[in-house]
Amino acid sequence: MALKSYKPTSPGQRGLVLIDRSELWKGRPVKTLTEGLSKKAGRNNTGRITMRRRGGGAKRLYRVVDFKRTKRDVPATVERIEYDPNRTAFLALIRYQDGEQAYILAPQRLAVGDSIVAADKADVKPGNAMPFLGLPIGTIVHNIELKPGKGGQIARAAGTYAQFVGRDGGYAQIRLGSGELRMVRQECMATVGAVSNPDHSNTNIGKAGRNRHLGKRPSVRGVVMNPIDHPHGGGEGRTSGGRHPVTPWGKPTKGARTRTNKSTDKFIVRSRHARKKGR
Repeated sequence: MALKSYKPTSPGQRGLVLIDRSELWKGRPVKTLTEGLSKKAGRNNTGRITMRRRGGGAKRLYRVVDFKRTKRDVPATVERIEYDPNRTAFLALIRYQDGEQAYILAPQRLAVGDSIVAADKADVKPGNAMPFLGLPIGTIVHNIELKPGKGGQIARAAGTYAQFVGRDGGYAQIRLGSGELRMVRQECMATVGAVSNPDHSNTNIGKAGRNRHLGKRPSVRGVVMNPIDHPHGGGEGRTSGGRHPVTPWGKPTKGARTRTNKSTDKFIVRSRHARKKGR
């Protein structure tokens, strides 16, 4: 996918760079492979806010992605590449020879009409999945399992990948994008290739609008908060510092010390006793 820029016909479009998604599927996702995604808005099961500054965002349908690739030795054909609002990578809709459909993470250089398979031993080409036992050393992989059969957990975001660099006593050594070396069992599955949409990190989207789209509420601090949220909050007009030097719930404000250094206090007390005794 290429990047596209806009003419600065408005302040929001000045310097705006987005992904050109004209080649992606423009219809709706497969209904049987979607689930409803309820909003949490930072609340727990009792309705109380346990994580602040979350709420809103666009309504989404969750696409059920096959991270496990458990359907072995059955070739599948890529029907289309789709956008997924729940992740940065694109999805590929595949149809197995028996007619079953599934969503997988689309790797780079995977095109509509390509044939892929998940097996114990398969060709090393983008989209094929196999255990590390069947992979040659040096292969670029993504969607890597940490435990056999649990499903891929490493290298799932847009443009990410890891490299299979060696074997050691039943374990496979993989080098992550950070340079870290991880050891996983050789029975763990991995998919050949790097994840699609590598240009995602080069986009330049307006921060405020993007955050609200993702469900992040604005964050304010101090005097602009409500009295229930901060000791300095509340008041009418241009107010600073809150209403009381000590709030009703006992938190001192304006830089008051809240911690006593017990070790220093003990030393001072001992020094006083020593001076009294003439030591």
